[in-house]
Amino acid sequence: MREEIRDLKGKIQEYTMPYRELMAYYKCAIMEVETKFKVLSEELSLEYDRNPIETVKTRLKSVDSITDKLLSKGLMLTVEDIENHIFDVAGIRVICGFPSDIYTISEAFLNQDDITLIERKDYIQNPKPNGYRSLHLIVEIPIFLYDQKRPMKVEAQFRTISMDWWASLEHKIRYKKDVEVPKEIALELFQCAEVAAALDKRMEQIQKTVENGCKKVPDLRK
Repeated sequence: MREEIRDLKGKIQEYTMPYRELMAYYKCAIMEVETKFKVLSEELSLEYDRNPIETVKTRLKSVDSITDKLLSKGLMLTVEDIENHIFDVAGIRVICGFPSDIYTISEAFLNQDDITLIERKDYIQNPKPNGYRSLHLIVEIPIFLYDQKRPMKVEAQFRTISMDWWASLEHKIRYKKDVEVPKEIALELFQCAEVAAALDKRMEQIQKTVENGCKKVPDLRK
C-alpha cells in the first residue's frame, strides 16, 4: 500500500512539475520587475523631492483563474498555452500619487534596454465603459537562471490612489457571487469613477501650484 501511495505521489509530482517550474519562473520575473520599480522610486524621490510611487503590489494568478482563462479562450490546459497565450499570469501594480506620475514612471520603465513592450492599453485616456481607469503594459523581461536566460511576460498596471481605491471596491461590489448589479448601481459606480478622476485632476493642479510657489489655486470647477 505504501509503495502504491509513493508511486502515485511520484506520478503527481511528475505531472505537475512543468507547471510548478513555470510558476517559479513567473515569480522570478515579478521579482525582477519589482526591483526595477524600487530602484526607480529611490532615484526619482531624490530628483523630485517626493516619491512619485506610493506602493508596489505583486500577484501571481491562481490556478483557478488561469484554468478559467484558458477554457474561455478555447485553449488546452498546458504550460505551453499558458506561456504563449496568457500574458497576465505575473502581475505588478504600481500606485502613484498623480496621473502625470504614471506616465513618468511607465516611460522610465519602458526606456530600460532589457524591457520589451508587447502591448499597451491606456484606460486613463480611454476609460472603460464602467469608468475603470488604469494604464496596462504587457512587457517581456529576461530572467537569469543558473544555466539559461529566459524571457518572461509580466503585466504592469499603473493607477493613482483614487483609481486603485475605486477599482478595488468596484470589483468587490460587482463580482459578488450570485448577485447581479442593477443598472442604477452600475451608473452610480460610473459616476463615482468620474468623481475620482476629477479629484485626481484637482489634486494634481494643487500640487503643481504649490510646486510653482503660487498661492492662488485655479478653480477647475468652472
